[in-house]
Amino acid sequence: MRRPDGGDGGEGADATGVDVAKGDLDYTIRDRRGAREEIPVKIPARSGAGEPNPADETIRKVGSTIRARRKQINMTLNDLAESTGVSVSMLSMLERGVAGASIGTLVAVASALRLQMHDLFDHPEAESVSPVTPRAAQTEVETGEGVVRRIAHHAADRGLEMAVNEYAPGTASGDKPVHHGGREYGIVISGSLTVELAGASYKLRAGDAISYDSSTPHRIANEGRSSARAVWVNLLD
Repeated sequence: MRRPDGGDGGEGADATGVDVAKGDLDYTIRDRRGAREEIPVKIPARSGAGEPNPADETIRKVGSTIRARRKQINMTLNDLAESTGVSVSMLSMLERGVAGASIGTLVAVASALRLQMHDLFDHPEAESVSPVTPRAAQTEVETGEGVVRRIAHHAADRGLEMAVNEYAPGTASGDKPVHHGGREYGIVISGSLTVELAGASYKLRAGDAISYDSSTPHRIANEGRSSARAVWVNLLD
């Protein structure tokens, strides 16, 4: 099952207005000025009136996890914003569970909190230790309309996360470049992707690979006419 990603009302709380346009499948968060800072978060239709939406609950849990970890390491919302390039207002809404986030934002926030994106979600306890991560056990997060990140392998002790990212035509890792600690390695499996690094653009086709310091503002986009798939590895410092 695809799972979407997920401030306290005190420190860093903002007066940002939230305009929610909600249908059966998605919603988009906009700030009061109408600027769309995050791409839509895919959510399933409710199964019945009054019944809880599992996707909404996931977003709330992710936000709660981010806030708890931030408090644990004594980091303010302003600190987190400075470390990621994500605005305080969006971070506040993310923590309160009223806004989802793009792949880029989730990876950046997790890294700034010295976590991997995998750590932001609930996972069933493994019954046994195995070098194999079955497909059914891999977390799949749909963070935007046509953007899917499947976390294929996660090694917390080594600060490593390997994911298969899929981008529909015209989609991207986020609306804006983000930055965070660590290093990234990627290879395009099919289609093509444009990687923006500190204002420069690099076009990658199937078979092309790239690596860069994650502290460099970066954004990944599919500007082609067909879907693109890539394997991406994130390493913490």
